[in-house]
Amino acid sequence: MKKAVLVFLLVLVSMFVFAQKVTLQIEGSAVPYYIPIYMGIELGYFEEEGLEVDYLFGSASDIIRNVAVGNVEFGFPNGEPVITARAQGIPVNVIHTTYQHGLGSTIFLKESGIETPQDLKGKKVAITGYGSPNYVQLQILLKKNGLSLNDIQLEIVGTEAIVPALVNKRVDAICFSMLRTFELRYQGIEVDEFKSDEFLPSFGNVVVTGDKILNENRDLAVRFTRALSRVMAYLSDPDKMKEATVVAIAKYAPTYIGREEYMADILSEIYAGYLWQSEDTEAFGFGFGNVERWQQTIDIMREYDLITTDVNAADFVVPRL
Repeated sequence: MKKAVLVFLLVLVSMFVFAQKVTLQIEGSAVPYYIPIYMGIELGYFEEEGLEVDYLFGSASDIIRNVAVGNVEFGFPNGEPVITARAQGIPVNVIHTTYQHGLGSTIFLKESGIETPQDLKGKKVAITGYGSPNYVQLQILLKKNGLSLNDIQLEIVGTEAIVPALVNKRVDAICFSMLRTFELRYQGIEVDEFKSDEFLPSFGNVVVTGDKILNENRDLAVRFTRALSRVMAYLSDPDKMKEATVVAIAKYAPTYIGREEYMADILSEIYAGYLWQSEDTEAFGFGFGNVERWQQTIDIMREYDLITTDVNAADFVVPRL
């Protein structure tokens, strides 16, 4: 018995002394929204899994390419670029569907008289560009409610100007990010929204890896995602999220210093309260990949020519490790 305990302690000590270095490449830049990664490092959850995690930022295409060829062990891009990559034959796999939902939303002032999607008929609706995901989301919203682009007045408004265009009533609605819904409400402006995810299954950031790790070093992926899920559970407590937000901003996203209270609220309400959660996570835990739901997204992307080849979600989405 003593020998077994000694062996166990030696293994445990070796995990911390000889932590395996891994790199995660994140889509975007140093913003508080990646708090599960920051706090996984800060709280020592990755370390407890024998991992020393480094991270860097990049575009979705760079991340997927680097993961596929093994330049980095893990990536954290949005879900749609992963589907596009698979349609192009790039071997990348989703091992943790971190964000169960997407951020797309059609936002409008409550005083506009818009209550249902059918009420968009004849209204001025703004998007940031014809190549934006929101353009596709708008088309699907209209189609599912018996309308088309011909039934609205479509406006193209730049990213920086689209929210002011709504507030100043230049347009009646905007297709953008639900983060702006929260922001406007926080400012006391009464708005409502149609969440795109309610009619177009989509995913925000997800953890991806290449075939080599998934097939030959699966335990590495298990340990990484287990730590990530654990920190997400920790941050689901609003009080702990508030404390963590202060730490994360000070150390990992200093350009947000002074906005800790606002960011803690948005992280608790939208991220921990919505994006990370679904019926699937309630049943199976954080990061569960619903293959059927991924397939629905793929089929819609195919229908709207966002991809030109058929893709099978079961070939690259791992429900749970």
